[in-house]
Amino acid sequence: MNDGAVPVGRRVDHSLNGTWRKSSYSQSNGHCVEVTQLPDGRVGVRDSKVANGPVLPFEPRAWTAFLREIQTTEWASFGI
Repeated sequence: MNDGAVPVGRRVDHSLNGTWRKSSYSQSNGHCVEVTQLPDGRVGVRDSKVANGPVLPFEPRAWTAFLREIQTTEWASFGI
């Protein structure tokens, strides 16, 4: 039985994923990541250059903490 969980470090069936979104800060240089809501509720992150490659899943609380951290620390000087 498949509960929709995405194993860490494994390839996933990308047809099960929602819409992948690229950061509004991304430029056309190809150095981008994309995010989506995964079927199991986690946030999936992938390299936009390797659309069918591995997905790094984050628990929602971890993803929120990550976003808060990069918006409120020295990362903000990079325009994130």
